[in-house]
Formats: sequence, C-alpha cells, structure tokens
Amino acid sequence: MNAAHLEKLNSEQRRAVEHGVGLADGAIGGPLLIIAGAGSGKTNTLAHRVAHLIVSGADPRRILLMTFSRRAAAEMSRRVERICAKVLGSNAGVMTDALAWAGTFHGIGARLLRDYAEQIGLDPAFTIHDREDSADLMNLVRHELGFSKMESRFPTKGTCLSIYSRAVNAELPLEEALRGSYPWCAGWGGQLRELFAGYVEAKQAQNILDYDDLLLYWAQTVSDPLLADDIGGRFDHVLVDEYQDTNRLQASILMALKPGGKGLTVVGDDAQSIYSFRAASVRNILDFPTGFTPPADVITLDRNYRSTQPILAAANGVIDLASERFTKNLWTERQSADRPRLVNVRDEADQARYVVERVLENRECGAALKQQAVLFRASHHSGPLEVELTRRNIPFVKFGGLKFLDSAHVKDMLAMLRFTLNPRDRIAGFRLLQLLPGVGPASARRALDLMADRPDPLSALADSPPPARAGAAWIDFVQILQQLCAGQAGWPAEIAHARRWYEPHLARIHEDASLRQADLLQLEQIASGYPSRERFLTELTLDPPDAVSDQAGAPHLDEDYLILSTIHSAKGQEWKSVFLLNVVDGCIPSDLGAGTTAEIEEERRLLYVAMTRAKDDLHLVLPQRFFTHGQNAQGDRHVYASRTRFIPATLLQLFEICAWPPATAAADGRLDARQVRVDVGARMRGMWR
Repeated sequence: MNAAHLEKLNSEQRRAVEHGVGLADGAIGGPLLIIAGAGSGKTNTLAHRVAHLIVSGADPRRILLMTFSRRAAAEMSRRVERICAKVLGSNAGVMTDALAWAGTFHGIGARLLRDYAEQIGLDPAFTIHDREDSADLMNLVRHELGFSKMESRFPTKGTCLSIYSRAVNAELPLEEALRGSYPWCAGWGGQLRELFAGYVEAKQAQNILDYDDLLLYWAQTVSDPLLADDIGGRFDHVLVDEYQDTNRLQASILMALKPGGKGLTVVGDDAQSIYSFRAASVRNILDFPTGFTPPADVITLDRNYRSTQPILAAANGVIDLASERFTKNLWTERQSADRPRLVNVRDEADQARYVVERVLENRECGAALKQQAVLFRASHHSGPLEVELTRRNIPFVKFGGLKFLDSAHVKDMLAMLRFTLNPRDRIAGFRLLQLLPGVGPASARRALDLMADRPDPLSALADSPPPARAGAAWIDFVQILQQLCAGQAGWPAEIAHARRWYEPHLARIHEDASLRQADLLQLEQIASGYPSRERFLTELTLDPPDAVSDQAGAPHLDEDYLILSTIHSAKGQEWKSVFLLNVVDGCIPSDLGAGTTAEIEEERRLLYVAMTRAKDDLHLVLPQRFFTHGQNAQGDRHVYASRTRFIPATLLQLFEICAWPPATAAADGRLDARQVRVDVGARMRGMWR
C-alpha cells in the first residue's frame, strides 16, 4: 500500500497510527491508549489513524469518532479527507463523506437515542433543554413542591441542577455527591431526592431530555446486554479524543460498547485533565490500560512541536512534581536562550502596566496582537488589565464570558422553534406566552395546564379563551404555532417565519431592537447550514457557538486584537507570547481549589496547561499585593501573596527572575521612589530605646 500519507509522522506517531491495522484475516486490533503531550501533534495523529483505517479497507460507516466539540469533529473530518486524498485521489471525498458518525458524545448520544427510541420507551420527537432551561424547569418543580417557601433557604435552582448533574455524571449516590462537592447542602438530602424525582417526572411528561440525559439514557440503554451488543456491533472502530476530560458515565458507555476493547482507541493527556468541575475524572485515563485483559497498549507522544526547550523544561519541572501521572518529558528541537520569566510586580496595577508594555513591545517587533494572549485562573482576575487596555485604546477580546445563545432575544427564537417541535415543552411555552402583551405567569401557566393532558396540545390552545388583554397578539401566536407545527414552509424558511412573528415583540420589549435584530439574522444564517429544525436545535443546544464578551470597541474579523482568556477556555490553543496573571498562592492554586489532594493536583495541571500554550515567549507575573473578592468588605480587601507552591525554590533555575519596573535613576541621580525600601518598623521600635 502507498504509505505517502505517513511520511511526515515521527516514529511514535506512526506507531500509534498503524497500531492493529492490517492484521491477517481482517482482524481488529486491541485497545490502545495514546498519551499525547501538549503540542505533540495529537489531532494530526488521530486524523492520520482514522485516514489510515479507511485507506486500509475499514468501512468509514462503521467508524465512530467522538470529540469534545462539533467543530473539532468537523476539522478532524476535513483533515482525514486531505490525508486520504494522498492515497485514494478523487475517491477520498466519497469515503470521508461516509464518515457519518463523527461528533460529540452528547451529539452521538442524541442520534442513537432517536434510533433506539422505540426499544427504550422514548418518543423520538423529544426536545433537548440547555442548562438555563433545565434550571428553570428544576425551579418550577422546586416551587411546586413548596421548597422555595421554606423557613431556612433551600438551595437555588442552579445549585440544585449542579448537584443533580454531579451525581449523574460522576455516577455517585446523592449523599456522596453532597458530602464531596456540596457539603453546605448535605442537610437537604431528603428534599433534594424528592426534587430530583419530580424533575425527572416533569421531563418525561413533557418529552424533554436535558444535557445530562443524553449520556444517562445512553448509559441505561447499553446496560442491557442485547442493546449494548447491537449498538457496539454497529462500529468496528471507536476513537475518542481528549479522553482525560471524560466523566465516569462516558467511560461506562465506552466499556459497554467495547467491553473487550477490540477496536477501541482513546487519546489524551492526564497532565491536561482540568475539568473536574464538570465531573471529568482523571482516573478514566490513568486506569484505562488495566481495564482490559490483556492490558491496553500505551504509546506516548512526547515530541513537542509548539514550544521552545526552555519553556518545556519549566513546564516539565512543574508537572514532574505531580503525585500520579504517566511518565513523559516533552522535548523539542526548538532551541532558545530565553527562559520563561517570573516577573515580580508590586500590585495588580503594575501587573497590568507590565503586560501592556510588553504586548506593545512585541507588536513593534512584528508580533500581531492576536499572536499574544493573557491567561488567568478566574474571569475577574483580568479586571485591572481590562481597565488599562481600554484606557490605552488597545482592542481586546475576552473568552470565558457570555455565549451567543445566552442573550434573551436568541433564546426567545429558539423557544419558538422548540415549542413547535414539542408543544409539551413547558419551559419553552412559558417563555413564549409571556412575550404576548397582557399575558403574565398566571395566564401562561393556565394555558399550559390546559394543554398538558390533551392528545393534541395545539388544538387545546386554539380552543381555549384568550387572556382578556392579549387581543390580536393571541390569534397571531396560535396561527404561527400551527403553521410551524405543520411544517408548511419547510426548513430553513420556518425560522424566517418565526423571526417575522417575533419582530414586533422584539421592538416592544427591547430598546436596542435593531442591534438584536442582527443577532437574529445571524441565527437564521447559522440555521441554513442544517438539514432540519430538529438537527439544528439539537446541535446548537449541545455545542453552541462561542461568542466574545468584554470588548474594547467592536473588533472586526480582520482587525487585530489581544486575546484575554481563562485557562480553561485556552486549552487546546497556542500563541507566540503568553502572559499568565497572578501566579501566586490563592490564585494558582485557587483558594477554592486548595482542599483535597485531588483538587491541588488539578490546580497544578492548570498551571501546566497555561505554560504549554506558549510557543516562544512566556511570562508568569507575581503581584506582591492584590485585591481579593473573598475578604471581609469592612477591612482591607488587599492581601499579600507568595509565589505559587507549584514553583518551589528547586525549580527557580528554570526561570529568569526579574522585578518590574526595573530600578532606574532619575536625572539628578536619585532612584525611583518605588524602589526605595525603608524599615519603618525598626525606626518606630528605636524611638523607645
């Protein structure tokens, strides 16, 4: 076979790509774990493995590829086609188009649940709630059970949903989930159990699945041996990206699909497992090899193509101190004389000024703003920097903030589409009805109650008397619902019909209606890329487009701007220069993440992830004094900090240590006053001796 598509791989990448492929009699290889260090070409290796399977004769329709975003799956498919083209030529497109089972865990789960709906007693026309709508439904049940009116304050809807999600995804008994992650709610165990039972019943009555259900229903489905064998039998090869970010429920699904590990490949890096707050478990990747008999093969990719050797030496030094990990030390041929900088500054204001000056220096030397990023542990850490950037008129975009789908007007439109797909969706109906003039919560609830038990909910709504003050708006509302439910206009014209109905309400409710109108047109454009309303709603709920927030001005796509990002949002990205703020105890590790050993280890991995985003230039900034959001408002809310415990004295030789601003002499020979150090305490003691 022509091996031109493998020529640019290094030896370890090629071993991973060829593992178990081309065995005699068409046999399929055993389980494989690819430990892919930061910048080691993980995505390239996985894409080559999929392509190599296809060009070696595997049926692309029987390959299941799961990633953690729809965009990642689409990019992977494009790469696979380019690689296949080197061997298959013009036939590559036909083969990769057949790679139909590439997507996220949740997206694949939704498709399989619709396929197997009849066997598991599910209506295939179910709709999917996002987190906010799920919290609203949780709140509705909470209120109906009387928990919102108790003498001592019951946990909020968001907290309740988080507890439910943690218990489900981590496969933990409720009491254990409360004890481990929500100890302040442990006294409400009985009420929470009753609430969650009511929440599940409400979802089933309304033919709704929430984000967690897509995994939970899938896991319950494959708990039946016949169904597990049937679903697993549809796929000869199952490949999973970012395996360190999976939770126990996802691991359970994989083990049920491929209990012997035959044809199973997982790729990830235990050193980049930083999502325990989403119930991700680093144990999944650490324990993967021993989950099979014989154990899974492990191939380590440790050649880094991103960073310079001094940056890797410092990052390796930090992660070497981890209590448990797969042993690997990243290396590169990219040499440099510049070590990462540990920069001591006086406070957050100086930290902001240092970053801005260096960013502008880099820009003068030819590095675009977009090639530079400022990372931080928590979103509020960038506040003083944002002020300085705005003051200096430097455009920036901050990631880790609001999402496009969180805006009220976009949610209104999506509620209309969801309600017409599933008229039993109370949350969508409740939101829509209250858009009408003269319809409040009580009127909306009465209308939905009337629809709940009728076999044809829309007919029930049409036959019910309209609220006294709704007037013609009620008739228009019923008509648009009936038109969209009938599907007369077809997709995607339906969303344009919904938008035209909504526009008068948008103008009445929002003062900035013209700006919001642009978002709705963008939503319409996004919708046109999907084959159906059902697919559009499913994909958009499971993998919403990122949006930016906190912009200084409004950068255009072709305009240059600095990147600000939380470390979590920066994972998988890379920049020429990286600045990491507040590298001090209390921030990294966060005070909130410095409890158990497992939490401390995850904070260490966060620092490692941040450091390995840098290609050429890394600055870790240490303010000696910074503002804290957690101190008592009555006293001084500034604290004095020490360097993060993850960079002990034994690692300091790996860094260039400096202070900013540097000591400078004025024209008359005096030092900058900020460099003066006076022991006032000693002088005070000396007054009395």
